[in-house]
Amino acid sequence: MNAAPPSPASPDVPGIAIGPVTDWLETHVAGAVGPFGFDVIAGGHSNLTYRVTGADGTRFVLRRPPLGHRLASAHDMGREHRIIRGLQASAVPVAPALGYCDDEAVNDAPFYVMGFVDGHVVRDRVTAEAVLEPAARRRASESIVDTMAAIHAVDLRAVGLDDLGKHEEYIARQLKRWYGQWNSQKTRELPAVDQVHDELLRRIPAQGPATIVHGDYRLDNCMVSDDGTVVAVLDWEICTLGDPLADVGLLQVYWTGPNDAASAWTGSATTAPGFFDRVQLAERYAEVSGRDLSNLPFYVSFAYWKLACILEGVYARYVGGALGQRDPAELEPFKLQVEGAAAMALATLASS
Repeated sequence: MNAAPPSPASPDVPGIAIGPVTDWLETHVAGAVGPFGFDVIAGGHSNLTYRVTGADGTRFVLRRPPLGHRLASAHDMGREHRIIRGLQASAVPVAPALGYCDDEAVNDAPFYVMGFVDGHVVRDRVTAEAVLEPAARRRASESIVDTMAAIHAVDLRAVGLDDLGKHEEYIARQLKRWYGQWNSQKTRELPAVDQVHDELLRRIPAQGPATIVHGDYRLDNCMVSDDGTVVAVLDWEICTLGDPLADVGLLQVYWTGPNDAASAWTGSATTAPGFFDRVQLAERYAEVSGRDLSNLPFYVSFAYWKLACILEGVYARYVGGALGQRDPAELEPFKLQVEGAAAMALATLASS
């Protein structure tokens, strides 16, 4: 694919100090030649991602924390860069890690730079059907599972990530963290959240050896090629060490295959013909990884419960005016999604 010509360098790109960042790129990133164009790829409450296009058309990707107030632990650029750099020599496809800047005088916050990877980010059914043939959708289903298994098979010591986080009691720590978030941000009482928390805490399975846990693993946090193969896993900001089956349970929540019942998550991309159903995903993971999935309903319930806690935080911010003054009816879908996730968590646990 021919490199795109650079976008005109703008004196006003939110989150980018054009002059200092240009100087840093030319000094620290091999092959970076300015002036550069900066275009926002993804933003919001999460880390900001920019496409950087050099004067010769070479493209890079720059990641920095969101603008304004931020929690260092949630938006640690050095940690995220370390993970991607460590995975370079593994079987996990990630973008090339090209440089990290911890000098906040350059751009007001640390940032890192990756190589640009060509591929598709599939967020909805329209995109899935436009860029992937049915055979490629099947391949994407296989590849997302195989890539997840590869993440969980990484030799932590070999890639220098064995001290990335605590190895033990991942689920217990997650329950404590997200229940604390729920209780500090909840907009109303929702007994299902409390009931599921208490029952999950009582039922925690033995974890086994810790692996890398991506923490937000789903199709639209990966890039796929035209044939559906995963060419890069994205968004490592909440990655840690712990129980790999937490990723498996979460993917079950995020994924709705052509023949699956609806999930509390509204993503529709994988409803297109050719994609696996949830049972097929689980069967392939068990085959590829060799792991026992007899406790999978526990992890699916935990994933729904965690999703309810996360979405309640988003809803609470919106109710509090993060989007400005809004008609309560406009925010009702967020409220209903929280309630739906909590109900699914309870139902999944009750049926297991």
